[in-house]
Amino acid sequence: MILRIYGLVCLVLWSVASQAQAEPLRIEITDAVIEPLPIAVPDFIAENAAAGPLARDIARVVAEDLTGTGLFRELDRGAFISQLSTFAAPVQFADWKAINAQALIVGAITLQGEQITVKFRLYDVFAGQEMGKGLQLVGTRTGWRRMAHKVADQVYTRLTGEAPYFDSRVVYVSETGPKDDRKKRLAIMDYDGANTQFLTDSRSIVLAPRFSPTGDRVLYTSYETGFPKIYVLDVASVNRRVLQSRAGTMSFAPRFAPDGQTVVFSLESGGNTDIYVTDVNTGAERRLTFAPSIETAPSFSPDGRQIVFESDRSGSQQLYVMSATGGEARRISTGPGRYGTPVWSPRGDLVAFTKQSKGRFHIGIMRTDGSGEKLLTASFLEEGPTWSPNGRVIMFTRETQGAAGQSSLYSVDISGRNLKRVRTEGGASDPSWSPLQR
Repeated sequence: MILRIYGLVCLVLWSVASQAQAEPLRIEITDAVIEPLPIAVPDFIAENAAAGPLARDIARVVAEDLTGTGLFRELDRGAFISQLSTFAAPVQFADWKAINAQALIVGAITLQGEQITVKFRLYDVFAGQEMGKGLQLVGTRTGWRRMAHKVADQVYTRLTGEAPYFDSRVVYVSETGPKDDRKKRLAIMDYDGANTQFLTDSRSIVLAPRFSPTGDRVLYTSYETGFPKIYVLDVASVNRRVLQSRAGTMSFAPRFAPDGQTVVFSLESGGNTDIYVTDVNTGAERRLTFAPSIETAPSFSPDGRQIVFESDRSGSQQLYVMSATGGEARRISTGPGRYGTPVWSPRGDLVAFTKQSKGRFHIGIMRTDGSGEKLLTASFLEEGPTWSPNGRVIMFTRETQGAAGQSSLYSVDISGRNLKRVRTEGGASDPSWSPLQR
């Protein structure tokens, strides 16, 4: 049997006479939507008594990762006919076909002290064959969720052909308290909202956290001295230092270059705001723009050769692209409304942005030449898109209307489908998605 999905979750099935000639399960993702792919995820097998609870928990996280994409639908375990007793037992494909499972994930867990060993296999049920080779992962008990994300990443990649993104983290601004006295501090969590840790206290306003290309450092802007200054923070140690500070100026909106050694940012001086770059190690600065307008929110292309940014040089807030060394910029936004917070996709083919038009805010995408603009969302207030490591999903801030408006994180597929709220502890804003963890 050949199975393909045309669209985000569209199923089209063809039967073939001989399973010996069947092609493996395959998902192609475009824009149409019909139905998610049915998958079976039994509890993983505990190969020793100590592994029992983790075997269930890891299977649940794998299923949540996959179904959370909108591409897959988990079958009710109460409908299972076959019961798996050992990892090596042959799969009874007829039993899984009978409940219309298209893919089957089989796993096993061993726990020895603080070390976990996870094994898994992925099966194309209708073809009656394993997809790729089985995989074995070794990790620590405290890192069991990462193990689950790694398994889900493997399944996602084998079924879609796309790069993975579950084993990643998000740094964001955690918000507590009433709107007129909101406390803000940096927090970091798994991409799905688990394992939250706080990186700063709430004694000063913090803004715009941004991961380094290796995920080990975070840039952010702090008002603790009364003026915005850019800091760089080591995620593991939580040690930090001022990256950029010049008397009589305000610096903000920093982002790393792909090399991790250069930072692009905005600097306001004498009433004018321009874009600069600085060397992380030496502090050497170079000015890139010289227009008598506001230039801010710069973001490097993945190859480091270009920068997209927002500017009001045309009389309204629009998006521009220039060389990473500065020089003449070309405008890429052409539609009605105001555009801001552009971010280049990790794939290099798209730019995500915030748009304000006709009293509504939108998160949108366009090609890097400005063509193919597509609005993915619409609400009272939303801003600040950030890309998943594989360039498939965008996370952003959405604020509810009213005097006590609460900021929350949401995510959406680049097709505009699968809009959902991201679980956080309290209010949250200004997310930055990490690369895959190492």
